[in-house]
Amino acid sequence: MSLQNKAIVYVVSDSVGETAELVVKAAASQYGEAGVEVRRIPYVEDEGTIEEVLKLAREVNALVAFTLVVPERRNYLLDRAHGLGVETVDILGPVMDPLSKMTGEAPKNEPGLVYKLDEDYFRKVEAIEFAVKYDDGRDPRGIMAADVVLIGVSRTSKTPLSQYLAHKRLKVANVPLVPEVEPPEELFKVSPDKCIGLKISPEKLIDIRVERLRALGLKPEADYASKNRIYDELHYAEQIMERIGCTVVDVSHKAVEETANVISSMFQVK
Repeated sequence: MSLQNKAIVYVVSDSVGETAELVVKAAASQYGEAGVEVRRIPYVEDEGTIEEVLKLAREVNALVAFTLVVPERRNYLLDRAHGLGVETVDILGPVMDPLSKMTGEAPKNEPGLVYKLDEDYFRKVEAIEFAVKYDDGRDPRGIMAADVVLIGVSRTSKTPLSQYLAHKRLKVANVPLVPEVEPPEELFKVSPDKCIGLKISPEKLIDIRVERLRALGLKPEADYASKNRIYDELHYAEQIMERIGCTVVDVSHKAVEETANVISSMFQVK
């Protein structure tokens, strides 16, 4: 079937126009052989463009489907379409009006909000994947690319903190500090403003590690939870944090969520 014989639908939007196009194509799929040509007109921000599209639609007897969230543009299109005898379909209006009644709130009337939400979602997913990839110092290259670098001894909640912060769209790398292992050189090259040292009291750390050993079916007397070992680790970690010159957060009596809020407040998350 030639394009000349196809029904034409102009999709007009003050955003991308993908929502309206998908709705039109879903409806058009029910007409099989008839054929529908969809012409999308995105980012419509002035009455002149609306006028032009409506006149083109009148010439080819086209339908105009639209998603215009700014009331002035929507009203202008409806008024002019009526005057020109052009048939229109308001994709969002029939949903927005009942929602306004149900919620008792007026719509924001801001084009493209759904895509901003999608962008926010993908930024969050990207941050979560980043946190997994650069967890526990497994790849020091992540230090330079991170928004936040967490450092601390074992069992200071570096991994769960990384995930909480990732849900706030922050890319986090974390590096364990162990006396026998020299920290990666990237840790001393990255801006100290990006680094957060996690401090914990010896008594709290002993309790946490003893419970960890028990959960693993190991004896709580192991060196991992011994007082001398923990004091050595904490002293070493303190030296590294001072050397870097980073901010230090005491996690001794904070829940992970609370620590995450403290850290995220230090960074601007848009």
